[in-house]
Amino acid sequence: MAEVAIVASAFGAGSIWRDGHAAWFGATKVAGACAFEVRRELMHDADAQPGALRALGTALAASGLWPVWSTPDTLYGDDGALNEAALREAVDCGRALGARFVKFQLGGFAGDAHVARLATVLEELGVKGQAGQDGHGPRVVVENGQLEQGGKLAQFTALFRALRAAGEDKLIGMTFDIGNWQWTGEAPLMAAVALAPHVEYIHCKAVEGEGARRFACAPAADDPLCRAALARLPSDVPRGIEFPFVEARVHEDAARYVAWLAAA
Repeated sequence: MAEVAIVASAFGAGSIWRDGHAAWFGATKVAGACAFEVRRELMHDADAQPGALRALGTALAASGLWPVWSTPDTLYGDDGALNEAALREAVDCGRALGARFVKFQLGGFAGDAHVARLATVLEELGVKGQAGQDGHGPRVVVENGQLEQGGKLAQFTALFRALRAAGEDKLIGMTFDIGNWQWTGEAPLMAAVALAPHVEYIHCKAVEGEGARRFACAPAADDPLCRAALARLPSDVPRGIEFPFVEARVHEDAARYVAWLAAA
């Protein structure tokens, strides 16, 4: 059975803004999940300060959950340079929270010129080569996003090829979002085959609609794409629920989809 995380937005962005992340820790644990993904974009600035994050992490631990820290920031800027300030800030936030993973969007990575600098910064931060589970993390992972920049398979294969060439194969890992590939016109199963060795966390969602009017939704129990993608990805990495629960049956949905995703 895989570990399952619930992403805060599954409970509704409005609910998180109104009630705060901690209001949903109990529901997450009761649903059978192991982890909770905290989203920086759903927090007020005061709630993202070190003291507040330490308190949030303490509440998570007390609920029997481990955290993921998710930032909308990109690891690489539009010019292809390493976004050092965002990297340092996110690692500090993740460490205060006690996060296993710190998740970035990839951004404008376009070559190997900045791989050595990434290794240096992670070493300075004390997270180079850490697995994110031994108290020394957090582990930095990059996610395929919904924009062309940071959402194309070629960028990710180039990134991990550059890391391998620099002797830094395991420097960072990947969050593989099954649904997001569809926003950028990529084939999720092809991406799964190509990137599986680097995947350390999976976001699961189905997609409805077309073009700019796509939106995330819950996979059907027999969803062929999610099942096929999960079969091609590592079975021993955490899986995150990143689709909205129906407001009128939040608790029922949470329990049902945690059980489904753990066993899928």
